[in-house]
Amino acid sequence: MRLEIIDDGDGVARLAPQWNELLEHSAADCPFLTAEWLGAWWRFLSGAHRLQLIAVFDGARLIAIAPLLVARGPFGLFSRLEFLGTGYAGSDYLDLIVRLGHEREALPALAGAIKQQKRTLRLNHVTHASTAARLAEQLVEDGWTLRRTHAGICPVVTLAGQTWDSYLASLGASHRANFRRRLRALTDRFDLRFDLVTSDAERRDGLATLIRFHEQRFGPRGSTAFLTPAVRAFQADATARALARGWLRMYVLCLDGEPAGVMYGFAYHQRFYFYQHGFDASHARLSVGLVLMGLTIRAALEEGACEFDMLYGTETYKSLWARDERQLAQLQLFPPHLGGVVDRRTAEAERTMRTVARRILAIGAARAT
Repeated sequence: MRLEIIDDGDGVARLAPQWNELLEHSAADCPFLTAEWLGAWWRFLSGAHRLQLIAVFDGARLIAIAPLLVARGPFGLFSRLEFLGTGYAGSDYLDLIVRLGHEREALPALAGAIKQQKRTLRLNHVTHASTAARLAEQLVEDGWTLRRTHAGICPVVTLAGQTWDSYLASLGASHRANFRRRLRALTDRFDLRFDLVTSDAERRDGLATLIRFHEQRFGPRGSTAFLTPAVRAFQADATARALARGWLRMYVLCLDGEPAGVMYGFAYHQRFYFYQHGFDASHARLSVGLVLMGLTIRAALEEGACEFDMLYGTETYKSLWARDERQLAQLQLFPPHLGGVVDRRTAEAERTMRTVARRILAIGAARAT
């Protein structure tokens, strides 16, 4: 075996020809770990971070990647290792990418490389069954301290074995009736079209419309999904690459020829990943968002998706459609030396300060009312 640390900016692009083949033969396979997604993230959102990819080869064959970077720690102290894709990009299910059947040799190699770094490891939005969790177990055996915290849930719609009618029948009666009533009202009043984006020009227009809808709802700065010019540039690049690979699923719902709602997601290996959606605020009372979601789930089912993953978030509307969920966790691993101990105490102090700040804000808000 050969282990390589890749720390130059072209590292993701250089590995790209082998990256996705490895990903497809790993337990971590998802769109947020593709070379396209993480490569776009690195180009536009890496900021002052330093690349720290750890690649493991068996001869010339790539058998594992730890897609990591070096970030500054709390209060600017003690740099730490994090996953590429962490932050505003909204990347769920981040993980180590290890070829199936090669875990026994690849995981110790990755653990050894990380131990040599002597940096805290903070891995966010991982599942409890992730390869990262298995790596954490190895580091704990070597004296590292693990702090595991709950990091939210991803509601999931199970579509395997369902038809559209059987899926609707599984929903709450009032929600099912409301969707049908709202869809019927729109089709009676308007010429309703629900179109899949297939060209790059349509993708650009659809993304611009989605950003405009978010600005209507969240104000001039928009939502965190499109918060800064850098994030918007990332979204433009990532959607273009996903369209070229056939993964992008962007739907535009039009009423009398005018866009009223946009859905942005990915169809990836029989799973639909719902990433963002938005609708024209002037149509809010018509429940365009509700209809948009239902039509998208139907399209995913008709395309053969076995699952519709609504990704991170506990928004009320998600619970109307989804009955299952995946738990997400944040893993923080502190090395067994003085710096690791100090870093752990610093992280604890940061967490305490945030808790106190939230309480002060809550008290202030209560007094204001």
